[in-house]
Amino acid sequence: MPKEIRDPAILSPAAGTAEGITEVRRQETLLRTGALQSAIFNSANFSSIATDAEGVIQIFNVGAERMLGYTAAEVMNKITPADISDPQELIARAKSLSVELGTLITPGFEALVFKASREIEDIYELTYIRKDGSRFPAVVSVTALRDAQDAIIGYLLIGTDNSARKQVEEEQKKLDQRLRDQQFYTRSLIESNIDALMTTDPAGIITDVNRQMEALTGCTRDELIGAPFKNYFTDPERAEASIKLVLSEKKVTNYELTARARDGKVTVVSFNATTFYDRDRKLQGVFAAARDVTELKRFEETLKENTIELEIAKTAAEEANHAKSEFLSSMSHELRSPLNAILGFAQLMESDSPPPTPSQKGKHSVIP
Repeated sequence: MPKEIRDPAILSPAAGTAEGITEVRRQETLLRTGALQSAIFNSANFSSIATDAEGVIQIFNVGAERMLGYTAAEVMNKITPADISDPQELIARAKSLSVELGTLITPGFEALVFKASREIEDIYELTYIRKDGSRFPAVVSVTALRDAQDAIIGYLLIGTDNSARKQVEEEQKKLDQRLRDQQFYTRSLIESNIDALMTTDPAGIITDVNRQMEALTGCTRDELIGAPFKNYFTDPERAEASIKLVLSEKKVTNYELTARARDGKVTVVSFNATTFYDRDRKLQGVFAAARDVTELKRFEETLKENTIELEIAKTAAEEANHAKSEFLSSMSHELRSPLNAILGFAQLMESDSPPPTPSQKGKHSVIP
């Protein structure tokens, strides 16, 4: 700051008085305020565009020049802010405000400042068009400028380049979409599984299920989530023990349980489960699959019954064979004695010693 302003002795003959010192301080304050206002207004980080009451640009600061590519001389007293705004957005804004405020608003500069002219706070997004034709999103705050009689003498539009935030928002949208796609894919895998799937917290409270679990229990997903896992089995204590076993052993395979549906239907299931964790390896709960093995159990029972019947039939056959052998052995013994006598007699007759009588030869000979 110049020395003559800081030095009370130079300002006036009364500078050394209390009034003189107060005046110096007031002027210093005004200068500082003016310098601050000038620094703010000429900041390159945001555009400051001031217009007259009709909307013609009167002030176009350094920030506006940097953002829009125009020099102040190219726009001052020549165009309005509407001329550097997307015309389609101005049409859409005019329609929207007409409906909102119940009065006809024409597209153009009026659509940009109508709310501010009614002393309604107005901050909105629009697309600015640079001198080279390129575009960028901007957030604009509009204020009506008034004179001492409160008459509008112009408008001040302060804008900031919103490109960086828009880019972040777009990236976030893409990430959100990828997350939704991944969740949909994961959910599709879960729902397409033939087994009843569920997750529980470490206390055995159900946190999620698939449609097969709904079918198994006859309950909706909303009804199942938050309910104890053990409530849906004929032996709650055994079901609860399965969760504890998983937590202690980290997994369980082929653990047999019998599920009971709301309508009373029972289903034998093979319960297989494991623990699952978050990315920090903190235990989240149990992931379990219950496969309906009712038909398998029925087949196994039938097979068991058939096996028993086969064993009985085999035993009976073996006993019959043994009896047959005993019978043949007995018959062989019974037949052997008379056959031996016959055989001996035949051999005696064949030997001709003593020779047979004529009558024996003619009537009883068994040897030709």
